[in-house]
Amino acid sequence: MAKGYWIVGLKINKPEQYAAYREVNSAAFRKFGGRFLARGGKFENPLGEAWPVNTIIEFPSFEAATACFASPEYKAALAVRGDAIETDLVIIEGYDGAQP
Repeated sequence: MAKGYWIVGLKINKPEQYAAYREVNSAAFRKFGGRFLARGGKFENPLGEAWPVNTIIEFPSFEAATACFASPEYKAALAVRGDAIETDLVIIEGYDGAQP
């Protein structure tokens, strides 16, 4: 079964409020098997535009990734987050096919 991923770009506007959001979002990620593959850190942007902070979260399946976003636990985290960040989020199914 292919894994699921959250690909997130964000700009932090209120660091203290964002820190509170990070503390409470972990409950949803734990419940649905979310695991950070990238969480901020150095990056290069050779084409197009990028957000100041980029994150990739891996889930056991696409269904787990979408269920996490829809969960009461994550909705509670979003309430804490409020307007602390500007963000784009894509939930995508991993690729399990042939490789070059």
